[in-house]
Amino acid sequence: MIPPEELARDYSAFRVSGRLLFTGHSHQAWPDVGREGIIEAWDDAALAVDDKWERAFAKAERVREGFRALLGDPGGAIALDQNTHALVLRFLSALDLRRRPRLITSDGEFHTLRRQLARLGEAGLDLVHVPARPADTLAERMASELDDRTSAVLVSCVLFEDSRIVPGLDELARACEAKSVELLVDAYHALGCLTFELPSAATWLVGGGYKYLQLGEGNCFLRLPVHADELRPAITGWYAEFEEMAAEKTPGAVEYPHGGARFAGSTYDPTSHYRAARVFDFWNVRGLAPHELRERYLHQTTLLARGLDELGLGVEQNREPFGGFVAVEIDDADAVSRRLAELGVSTDSRGRHLRLGPAPYVTDDQLRAALDALAGCLQS
Repeated sequence: MIPPEELARDYSAFRVSGRLLFTGHSHQAWPDVGREGIIEAWDDAALAVDDKWERAFAKAERVREGFRALLGDPGGAIALDQNTHALVLRFLSALDLRRRPRLITSDGEFHTLRRQLARLGEAGLDLVHVPARPADTLAERMASELDDRTSAVLVSCVLFEDSRIVPGLDELARACEAKSVELLVDAYHALGCLTFELPSAATWLVGGGYKYLQLGEGNCFLRLPVHADELRPAITGWYAEFEEMAAEKTPGAVEYPHGGARFAGSTYDPTSHYRAARVFDFWNVRGLAPHELRERYLHQTTLLARGLDELGLGVEQNREPFGGFVAVEIDDADAVSRRLAELGVSTDSRGRHLRLGPAPYVTDDQLRAALDALAGCLQS
């Protein structure tokens, strides 16, 4: 795989060589080719005006191909939207919540699920929160909660607070299938830093490119299982009938296409797809494949964990059970993150967790410099 020092040259606009950017789990730098995509979107709009959509839809399909490759799901049905919330809403609206009003989730989900599910619980749905820790048994404990009133299980494959990987999702998927329960897996903290395997063909997956994939905002996906064609999302955009707009329709009837378009939304800004298509092509050219990226993240997070251990901070040294960042529990993590920012080190915090997220272009010298800055913060 291309060395970080060389790869950094492709990110000149973000000045990754001269900055200590350790929010790679939240927002990585964009490669310079992304700007070319933004300009291409402008040029296509200027050239074709409202006839730009054929060109824009080709970019959207390139984005779908990029996600299919990462998911190991060639030909899979993919719905796109600007954010995961819109996709999760359409998923939830396709469930038979009158007959099966029970939803199972964990108490370690990202805010997209946490807030929306909590509000649905207030509105009368039966919401079951399974403790996310210990993560090693989370899938098993979720499976034990399944019953005939359960519509869906919603869970992350990597927990956003501390990067812990949730094992056993394949067994959970089988348990869900046996009970005719939908399983939605949040893969946001997996794609781009882990090799990924579908828990089962019947699993729904949601995620996006804002974090590790360097695609920027507006690039989220919902991977549909084959049986999704049996469902009719109540929240549905007019793009779900885009291909059939000219066809004669029965007054009052709402029809749905097959595949990803079944869960489509409405008019969007296609610039994000132009940018993402360029970035996916760049990743292919540079050989940034999942296996090689996993090895690099393991190297980087192991180096960080060793450095944190030398500072007397309790961090697990074996990084195999974790994703692409290191989280350390620390008093007033937010204040420490702010002090690091004053020293030129970008990090973030979630509760008591200070999170340090590298990226493929981050060098070992930059890792050590960030640790040195943290040591200075802790001593002051």
